[in-house]
Amino acid sequence: MKRNVILILLSACLCVSCVSADKPESQEILKPMPFQQVVLADSFWLPRLQLQKDVLVPFALDKVRPAMDNLRKTGNYLHGIKDELPFPHRFVASDLYKVMEGAAYLLALQRDSVLEHTMDSIINLIEGAQEADGYLYEAHTTGVSANHEHWGGGGMGDKPYSWVIHSHELYNMGHLYEGAVAYYQATGKDKWLKIAEKSARHINHVFFEGDPKYNDGKPVNQAPGHEEIELALVKLFRATGDSLYLQLAKRFIDIRGVTYTPEGDGVMAPEYAQQHLPVREQTKAVGHAVRATYLYSGMADVMAQTGDKTLAPALDSIWANIVDTRMHITGGLGAVHGIEGFGPEYVLPNKDAYNETCAAVGNVMFNYRMFLAEKDAKYVDVAEVALYNNVLAGVGLEGNKFFYVNPLETDGHTAFNQGMRGRSPWFGTACCPSNIARLIPQIPGMMYAYTSDEIYCTFYAGTSAVVPLQDGKVTVKQITSYPFDEKICFEIDPEHDGQKFAMRLRIPTWVSRQFVPGKLYHYVDGGPASWKILLNGKEFSAKVHKGFATIYRTWDAGDKIELQLPMKVRYSKAIPQVKDDIDRLCVTRGPLVYCAEAVDNAAMVGSYVIAPSENVSVQKGTDLLMENIDFLTVPAHSVQDTACKSLTMLPYYAWDNRGDDAMIIWLPANDSLAKASIPNIPDYIGDVYATHTFDQDDVYAMIVNGYPANSFDTSIPRWTSWPQVGKEQTVELKLKRPLRLQSFSVYWYDDHGGVQVPESWRLEYEENGEWKPFPIYVTDEYRMLKDQYNMVHPGNDIMVEALRMYIVPKAKAAAGILSVQIEEAK
Repeated sequence: MKRNVILILLSACLCVSCVSADKPESQEILKPMPFQQVVLADSFWLPRLQLQKDVLVPFALDKVRPAMDNLRKTGNYLHGIKDELPFPHRFVASDLYKVMEGAAYLLALQRDSVLEHTMDSIINLIEGAQEADGYLYEAHTTGVSANHEHWGGGGMGDKPYSWVIHSHELYNMGHLYEGAVAYYQATGKDKWLKIAEKSARHINHVFFEGDPKYNDGKPVNQAPGHEEIELALVKLFRATGDSLYLQLAKRFIDIRGVTYTPEGDGVMAPEYAQQHLPVREQTKAVGHAVRATYLYSGMADVMAQTGDKTLAPALDSIWANIVDTRMHITGGLGAVHGIEGFGPEYVLPNKDAYNETCAAVGNVMFNYRMFLAEKDAKYVDVAEVALYNNVLAGVGLEGNKFFYVNPLETDGHTAFNQGMRGRSPWFGTACCPSNIARLIPQIPGMMYAYTSDEIYCTFYAGTSAVVPLQDGKVTVKQITSYPFDEKICFEIDPEHDGQKFAMRLRIPTWVSRQFVPGKLYHYVDGGPASWKILLNGKEFSAKVHKGFATIYRTWDAGDKIELQLPMKVRYSKAIPQVKDDIDRLCVTRGPLVYCAEAVDNAAMVGSYVIAPSENVSVQKGTDLLMENIDFLTVPAHSVQDTACKSLTMLPYYAWDNRGDDAMIIWLPANDSLAKASIPNIPDYIGDVYATHTFDQDDVYAMIVNGYPANSFDTSIPRWTSWPQVGKEQTVELKLKRPLRLQSFSVYWYDDHGGVQVPESWRLEYEENGEWKPFPIYVTDEYRMLKDQYNMVHPGNDIMVEALRMYIVPKAKAAAGILSVQIEEAK
């Protein structure tokens, strides 16, 4: 009898030891599952990757052909082959490298001999353009930098590494390294990787040892103005195991704000490129948002790989400053125009938000790296919100039109996207399309991370992966229709039955009392949702540590987990310090922010008033592009049309795919605000003058026209200088009052004959009675594009009393304008 009791007790003890809701966190470095070892099998991400392969990558490769031509011409120059010289440009090569990186990830999804041949051909061009010592920068190698601005915000210097703050020499190489690593991992080919290593050793030698050929033999010892090389060097270290690259990344981080501090304003301000303080003394997010997030990503990488915890206080403080004071609910960063960067705390405008797509990409990268360093789900929660909302909004559902700027509200008339009132096929500064081309294919590599006996499930999607744990490989299969379905199922198949390890499942912030980590936004409609875990069909009570629910047990083939994350529709409000969102509500469901778009609603979208309600219906989109997308119908009333009693909403990432219409995220919560929200286009212009106006045209047409149908829109009046062909024209716009200018846009008239878009143009502005050159922003250009607004921003704050356009027509044509727009900074 005693023997039976002992056996029963022993059996009970073994049962308890087999399943545990907790396991101490491992102190090992967390490893992400490589992208090429995660197989997608879902209806959300897999079609996007296929679309990128079929549409975006071929489209983008065609757009970056000028960068290929520059490489070819540089290679011919180096090898004594007669050819034209390349055109001088600071960062056009980086766009090529980013598109190539995206193509490399897609080759892991599906090998393609044609695409691979294209990649190998471009790699040959890169090899040919690299100097024998490893230097690679077409303008300085060929000497065409003599025809480019040397100094200032748009300069590249007069010789290699002479103007590191703005030349983008190291920024370009960072993107080259990332592309080379991705191609090596996808194909096993190492030619591009060897080019990258040659460059990295060269940069280490020149910057920290000294080379007689550069900087008079003295080490350059200066951090680059546009961060990127730091995080790329860590990738190069992971791919090769050569610690030189990790130490080089750490050196660049260590000297930032120490060996060099710029002096000036705008793009020359110390804060612009985070050079105002040593990185360990920085506590707030400042300056250009993309540069900042790339820096913070590199810092997190170095901290994780070296164990240098002296970086942790700065990173923790900066992260808290972002999520507590400077991040839009979409995960967008860099709210203000001008420097494409962080503005004052709590200044988070909606209609005037900047939120560059690249900054959202940087937000994903920074937070994912912080997760790898700290093993805390809150970072993945921020990355998820930025990814599903701001990043995905950056590319249209057809894969060939893009947003550079991502506002949270538009009126359907005002140009906001680099001169467009909707998506654009490409941009003069094409960092955003190429960044999307490379980020989205990386998503499979963010699904899982592991230590010797832990598997972290971070992003949710239909996937499978074989995770190499210490005691044996584990096949994990994930089945879900996330982000629209609340159920995520896992099938576990360990190499050995009885293998013991921990499964850590992320419990997102959005199931709690708020949508996203930080102090800015909170739900107004109740407490946290009741999530649930089923283990082999039975409810399992799991402890949550750092946002992960843990199941620690011995596993057998066929074990199943079901995670249920209730996706009820929630209403959020912002804290009172965010003035633009006072008395407004934002609707979310799961990880998705929803917006209202004019195409779905009878009244102006800004005229609707909403209140928290349980009476919400969910329905799938019906037209081709909107299939499988969950739309919401929420109770609402319009102050413009009293017959409207409900509001149709769609995920923010899907807006502007059915026409360039008005859109709003933060909806009024009272009638008075809704009435004030009805768009009212301001009239700042007092008078207009032109050196010559054709007697059948009207100089005032340019200030009264709305959005033209195209540049040959003859249904509206226009201004032209006909018949004065080839003669420079001046157009002057007097303002009713001085204003702080945010942007100026011009829509050219072109009749394909005697009036055409001009050869060139430029601006001056009047301040205190004095005419001054317009300080155009560093990445803007005076463009002459048809069928859209051509927008420029000032590079620093200016108060404007009048604006003067100098227009140089083509030799055998006159100039013409359909519309101009002046936007006041808030």
